[in-house]
Amino acid sequence: MIKRKLLGQHFLNSKSIAELIVTEAEISKTDVVFEIGTGLGILTPLLCKNAKKVISVDADENLIRKAKSRFNQFDNLTLKSGDGFKKKDEFSIFISNLPYSRSKDAIEWLAQNSFSHGVIMVQKEFAEKLVATSKNRRAISIIATYAFDIKKISNVGKNNFSPPPKIDSVILKISKKTILNKKLILTINNIFSYRRKTVKNILKQFNKQSTIEKRIDDLSGDEIISLAKQILEK
Repeated sequence: MIKRKLLGQHFLNSKSIAELIVTEAEISKTDVVFEIGTGLGILTPLLCKNAKKVISVDADENLIRKAKSRFNQFDNLTLKSGDGFKKKDEFSIFISNLPYSRSKDAIEWLAQNSFSHGVIMVQKEFAEKLVATSKNRRAISIIATYAFDIKKISNVGKNNFSPPPKIDSVILKISKKTILNKKLILTINNIFSYRRKTVKNILKQFNKQSTIEKRIDDLSGDEIISLAKQILEK
């Protein structure tokens, strides 16, 4: 359990919440489901019931070994150990109780992938950051709201996990709107490192010219995306 704490991972122990996640995922017999964080396998067998194929990945080899033993009756299940965010599998639906330490990485990775929709569980604080507006926005807010439609499904109390985290979680449904490439994502992050500067002065950092005196907090999400694209233009 100590290793899982270091990874920022907490095991969901509520069957009713697991069932809610699977219901919201709206899995059909044509779907390939990609699950990051097999964990103790509370979601995996439920996913297998409806999907064409389930690919479930966990960083802990021991958990994958146990899952292979427990779920060998599912011929539509592929279990893999390793870093799920480095896998190249194609999928239509994404499912994860995201490790808290990897939530930002996960959203940026998902923004670069082609899929239909997903259901994710994240820390309440991180969920608020994803949909934040104006001065509360971060780079990840712009990336997330540009790449996905985000719908809050339910709050999940910390007592539904083992070991319990320090903060409550939120289930979100994300539907893919558009794909962002890695360079654009990096540029959006760079822009936010200059958020106190005006657009004019931000563009100077990238040898570009502008007369716009607005700051990042005064721009819409689409305007920030346009600014990032302008920076990337040769």
